[in-house]
Amino acid sequence: MGSNLPYAADADSPLKADELQVLRAQYEKEGYYVGVQTKFNYAWGLIKSTSRSEQQEGVRLLSDIFRNAPERRRECLYYLALGNYKLGNYAEARRYNDLLLDHEPANLQASSLGGLIDDKVAKEGLMGVAILSGVAIAAGVVGGMLFKGAKRR
Repeated sequence: MGSNLPYAADADSPLKADELQVLRAQYEKEGYYVGVQTKFNYAWGLIKSTSRSEQQEGVRLLSDIFRNAPERRRECLYYLALGNYKLGNYAEARRYNDLLLDHEPANLQASSLGGLIDDKVAKEGLMGVAILSGVAIAAGVVGGMLFKGAKRR
């Protein structure tokens, strides 16, 4: 990821456990009346986590902010894209990232993340082709063996 730094550095830089705990404690302290900024801060910390369940919770919280606080949507876009990228939801990540780039074409963070998304999709696409090719070859070998066995009878 070297050439993409510092723009999409959030992709691989989790908070320390005690830093995330501070955000969690504030979120839990506010309880039912949690403020949008507190929820956003906690979601941001969760998205940066290496734990899949925390990343999922971060995306859920950001999605809630995105739906219910229209004035905060733009702020949510990058972290929704990042969270979905980290979860392997590349279509959703690209959708949110493209929305952000539509509004801010010069956003270097979003441009960098877009490159990471494209690289991952290309890499996984090639792996998928390799797997399908392997399955097709194996099926051909098995089919050939069965065909030879049937001919001998």
